[in-house]
Formats: sequence, structure tokens, C-alpha cells
Amino acid sequence: MSVDVRELADLGPADRAAFFDRDAGIEAVRSDVREIVDRVREEGDVAVREFTSEFDDVELGNIDITDACERAYEDLEDDLREAIETAADNVREFHEAQMPEDWRREFSDGRELGRRFRPIERVGAYVPGGSAAYPSSAIMGVVPAKVAGVDHVAVVTPPADEMNPVTLAAIHVAGADAVYSVGGAQAIAGLAYGTESMMQVQKIVGPGNRWVTAAKAEVRGDVEIDFLAGPSEIVAVADETADPELVAAELVAQAEHDPNAPVVAVTNDEETAEAIASAVDEQASARERKEIIQEALENDASGVLLARSMSEAILFTEEYAPEHLSIIADDEESILERIDSAGSVFLGPNTPVAAGDYASGTNHVLPTNGGAQVTGGLSVETFLRSTTVQRLSAEGLADIGETITTLADAEGLEAHAESVRRRLETDEK
Repeated sequence: MSVDVRELADLGPADRAAFFDRDAGIEAVRSDVREIVDRVREEGDVAVREFTSEFDDVELGNIDITDACERAYEDLEDDLREAIETAADNVREFHEAQMPEDWRREFSDGRELGRRFRPIERVGAYVPGGSAAYPSSAIMGVVPAKVAGVDHVAVVTPPADEMNPVTLAAIHVAGADAVYSVGGAQAIAGLAYGTESMMQVQKIVGPGNRWVTAAKAEVRGDVEIDFLAGPSEIVAVADETADPELVAAELVAQAEHDPNAPVVAVTNDEETAEAIASAVDEQASARERKEIIQEALENDASGVLLARSMSEAILFTEEYAPEHLSIIADDEESILERIDSAGSVFLGPNTPVAAGDYASGTNHVLPTNGGAQVTGGLSVETFLRSTTVQRLSAEGLADIGETITTLADAEGLEAHAESVRRRLETDEK
């Protein structure tokens, strides 16, 4: 295993495309996913059970396993129970601070305007399974929804002959109202359209593999989703003061998620760049998931980049818009001020991305593939809808009446203008 240092200025069109044209890889499975979604919509539980047997090699008993989550929590070892509860408390505290307040304001010309916030009623959260268990994703998906006041949060998580008890316990601690032992595209379809066992929801959130992501793309429009996320990704920005071992540890940590995970370090110091590359090689070979890590490091979208200046490194990072941004530098605050597009930022040598993945309190469900240029990660606002409220006094309507009628007439909407003129004429009598 060997990680090469490449000069940022020398990247050709193909190299740049690998870094900047990332996608979730869903097109290759889109037609198969469409068939799954259509079958579940038409056949309900029958299709869910059939696809679970085919893809997960599990013959489902009860689809609803809500009670099993509570039992898993009760049977959990004390240290694991405490860790889950601490993480959930921290995530809850951070998201409670996000709750917006309703407001109403009177303006001097007789306009009373305001905004109020109300939760969505029914939400579905996907909690991945597969090669690794993700109890943290249960916390990240469910807790913000409950903080927002969502009445019914349903969790779907892939089945197994022996379900991971830590994941089940975390789902219970997070506060899920229903839990379904279903994964993949069939789980998304079940949430989107409902089945005999699964309640239909209004919005679906949470990370998953490309089959899950493709299914979210397929049902979007019939149900709301958060965003289409691809494999986990990181850009680590470092200067000559950074410890190369710590930067390397961040790359290796994200690489163990997925063989397609893009992991990038960019620095303006050649010695630091070489040291990071060397440390990545050494650390990766010692990890339990080294095969996955190696595949991720060998991606064209992964590597250590040497910039001619910190400004060039910052421009690259802003264009990349990473899911995770680690900044380990002497003046990380000034670097941060120059980067607007990132899902979550981790400042300084004592702030590993793993802190946000598990227990610092921020959410780890974040946009990938450059999505941070236009949206943020999961938050309380994800589960709220806003309504504007207004009241005009007679004087307030009179003050803007001519503005309204002039614009309505210009648009050819005579009835709009008349709805105002009738009120103004009544007030004049």
C-alpha cells in the first residue's frame, strides 16, 4: 500500500474530475431499484418479505421489532448503555439549541407579520447495517426529529439472523416510536407508501448504500427526503505545524467506512505532505478493516495534495465542499473564515471527526458529493415546516393598496386588484 503526494497545480482534467465530479453511484442500480419500489408499493409486506429473503438471506418473522429494541436496551452491558445515553444526551442538547421560536412583529405602517414553526407528523429514519453496525446513526436520525416534536418516528434497519443489540438499544434510547426489520430499497419503499406492517411517512432521512440512495431518489416527489448522500468523505487541511500522524489518522478513519470513500489531505508544506503519506501507509496496514481502507486510498479521488500556498489549498477545499472538513493548522480560525462549503468542520488537533460521528453532539448525517455548497446536514429544521402569518389594519392595507393593485394590474390579474379595491372602497364609505 502506498499513498503518493501529488502537486495540486499539476492535476489534469481527469484528476480534477475525480475530485470534483463525485456522485452517489446510483445510476447503475436505478432500474433494479425502480422494480423493487413498484413491487413494494403494489404488494406491500409480500414484496418486502420476498426481497428480504433474496437480498438479506433472512426469512422475516415479525417486521415490527419495536419491543426487541427495548429488550436489547435492558440486556445491554452497563458501559455500552452509558455510552449510548451520553451520546444521545449530547446530540439532544445540541439540537435543542437549534429550535427556532415563533415570532410576530408589528410594523409602523399597520402590518403585523410573523412566522411559526410546526413539526412534520410522520418521519422515517434509515439506520444502516451490513458490514458494520451503526448505533450512532440511530441517534443522529431519531433524536433531532423527536426534539422537533415529530409525533411518529419510524426506523428501518436491515435484518439479520442475530440483530446487533447495540444498534437496537440505541434506537430505543433515541426514542423511535416504531422499528421495522427491513433494509435496502424495500425499506425505503415501505416507508414511502406504507404496507400492512409499516406506517407511511411524510419524510425519509438517513444514510445508506447506493440501493438505499437510489430508492430515495425514486420515491422523491411522493415523499420528502433529506438528500442523496454517497460514501463518506473528508478533506483535511494542514500546515507545517500539524502533526502528520493525526492528519493520517483522520484519512484512515474515514477510509474504513467504504472502499469508495474519498479521503484527501491538502497542505502547503512539502515535508508535511510526505510525512502524512508515510503515516497513512503505516497506519492503514495496522487496521482491522485494512482491505476496505486500501481500496479507498487507491481511489483516484483520494490522496495527499501539495498546494503552492494555503490560499490554493483553501480554494481547492471550497470547490470540493467536503462532507467532513478537518483543519489542523496554526491559524485554523482564519482558514475556516475563508471556507463556506462544508458539511461539518473539526478544528484543531484535539477534534477528531469521530467526535462528531458519535458523541460531541453535532449530527453526522451530512451532505456529500459537493452538496454542502447548497445545503447543510440533518438538523431540527429538517423536521419542521414554517408558516408565515400576517394581519393588516385598515391603515396598513391603505398604505400598500396602490402598490398591490398596480402590480396586480401589470400582471393581468384583475381579480387580485379588485380584492384589494373592494376593501379600500369599503373603508372610504
